[in-house]
Amino acid sequence: MGDGAGTAAGAAGTAGEPVVVERAAGAGGELVLRRAGAHYEIISNGVFLMDTRGGASERLLVRAAAQHLDGPVRLLIGGLGVGFSLAEALTLPGVAHVTVVEREPAVIAWHAAELRPFSRGALDDPRVTVECADLLDHLAAPHGPRFDALCLDIDNGPDWTVTPGNARLYGAAGLDLLTARLTPRGTLAVWSAGAAPAFEMLLRGRFTRVRTRPVPVPRGEPDVVYLASGPRPAG
Repeated sequence: MGDGAGTAAGAAGTAGEPVVVERAAGAGGELVLRRAGAHYEIISNGVFLMDTRGGASERLLVRAAAQHLDGPVRLLIGGLGVGFSLAEALTLPGVAHVTVVEREPAVIAWHAAELRPFSRGALDDPRVTVECADLLDHLAAPHGPRFDALCLDIDNGPDWTVTPGNARLYGAAGLDLLTARLTPRGTLAVWSAGAAPAFEMLLRGRFTRVRTRPVPVPRGEPDVVYLASGPRPAG
């Protein structure tokens, strides 16, 4: 859920000890926004989630999902994070509207203040709608709109979920919900802090085209963006 998640402690150490900016009670437990030099980090229940360093894989997440689509493109981003994906989406030609689903009110609020430079004020763009909701609940709502790209960055990957309930999103039932929200030309893009072979196998059983885009990080295994399109007929 952010480039180089495994390097956060080392990076912060070079700029001095991180300073707590705010603690907030969130839907999934305690959220902490920390400042480390010129950068910010988000911690959930003591577990590092993301920071404002880098951002290459978060930008690739939306760019690769939408790059072969002619406008107008409707895009959904699951997880606001530090805003790299949203800011990138608004630079892409043909993007007519972006829906962001973020369950944590504190994360949304931080983009009006400390995190605003990293999302480039995107929450004020008229093409953007922010829904404060759990992504699974949002997807399960009846008569929901379809999207040309669904871009998920709500966990550290299918094998490293922020909360146990999120694991459902990466199983068969979750893929049913996601597929139902894709237009026929749509692409599902999923960010992961490493390879997730079992999830990739599920994607290959569900979609006719699955691509993986590794993104090197300063230390550890690369981030991986999974791209799936062409849902197979049910049954």
